[in-house]
Formats: sequence, structure tokens, C-alpha cells
Amino acid sequence: MLQGITMFEPFHQTRLYEQVVERIEKLVFEGQLNPGDRLPAERELSEQFNVSRTVIREAVKALQEKGLVEIRPGVGTFVHDGMANTMRQSLGRMVMIDRHHGLHNLTQVREIFEPEIAAIAAQNATPKDIQAMEAAVREMDQSMSDVDRYITADHEFHLALARATQNTLIVDLIDSIVDLLAQQRRLIFLAGNGGPERGQQHHRNILTAIINRESKQAHNLMTRHLRQVRDDTEHQEDPQ
Repeated sequence: MLQGITMFEPFHQTRLYEQVVERIEKLVFEGQLNPGDRLPAERELSEQFNVSRTVIREAVKALQEKGLVEIRPGVGTFVHDGMANTMRQSLGRMVMIDRHHGLHNLTQVREIFEPEIAAIAAQNATPKDIQAMEAAVREMDQSMSDVDRYITADHEFHLALARATQNTLIVDLIDSIVDLLAQQRRLIFLAGNGGPERGQQHHRNILTAIINRESKQAHNLMTRHLRQVRDDTEHQEDPQ
């Protein structure tokens, strides 16, 4: 143990707002509160927990920071699906520890999961899902000179694909991974060697396969798309 350095501190008594947070977390984890449910008003929570409204405000703020609730000004506080945020934070920490290998590993995870996601989407996509993909493709078409707008639309396309599986865990996973790879997509976009145009052609082909319910074709096209993304990324890292 290092001399002169205190690594651990003694426990302190749990504060009231932390007890409120723990109680609400327990209700969420046990399924008594579900994503989309509205929490009672501040005054009502104060009465139910027998604590001050200041304590309730601190508890709600802590829950928001954890990604468990969403505060909509003028509307109320709603239970939020915090899984995507938790995944993003965990994956983000892993990437920060070893940025080069972390990004490579995330790219590899995409290559494993997303072709199968495209195949399932071709089977399960609803008209609303397809409309969301079409809107994202149109937005990318109109954003070839705007990197931030293009990246946002690219994210939405892959997220719409994930939603089309009708599996919320897949949505949270892909949302986390694709969001963390935003810088990678920015480098490809700014390289000026046709990466976004090639990507868009892949997006259109994948969308066509999904509309036609061609599951195997969607799988193969997504594999090609992600291989192109990896090649473009490696070209940026080693321009020789």
C-alpha cells in the first residue's frame, strides 16, 4: 500500500435523497415502474416518501444523471430506459483505456452483429420502420456537404435498422456502439476520397433488400458495407 495516500475512505450515513433514489431504482428494476411511466408530481412524492421537496428534487436530478428518468419541462418526469446510456458509458470507458484497440474492437463487434440485424430487419420491419430508414437515406443524400448532419442521419439509419428487429436490447446495443464511432465516421467523411458516397450506395442497397424482404441479401449487403467502413478507416490510419 502506498504510504501517505489514503485509498479508501470510511462509509458515511446514506443521505435522504440517496434513499429515495434507491427506492425508485428498485421499483424500476422490479418492473413496477416501466419506461414511459410518469412519476408522481414533486409534492406527491414528497408526501409519499415523507421527505422535503428539496430532497425529491435532488433525487430526481440523481436519477436523471443515471439515465433512469427524463425530465420534460412543463410536462413531468418520466421513467427512461437507461440501458443504452449505461452501455454507452461502459463501452466508452473501455475505449478510453485503450483507444486504438477499443475502436477496432467496436468495429469488429459491428461486423459480427449488424449483418444479422439487417437480416432480422428484413423479416420484421414494419411500414413505419421502413419509412424511418427511407427518411434517413434521404437526409444523408441532402447532407453530403455537412458532416454533422450526415453523421446524425447515418446514426439514425442504423438505429432504424435495429428498431426494425423489434428487439429493444439490440436497439440499445447498436445505439451505444454507433454513437461511440462517430469520430471514426467523421474522419471517413472528411477524407474526401468518396467514402460517404460509397456508404450511401450500400445504404440504398440494404434498404431495397429490406423492402423486398430479402433477408440473406440484406445480411450480405451489410457485411460488404461494414467491410468498406473498416477499409476506409484503416486507410485513414495508414495512408500509405
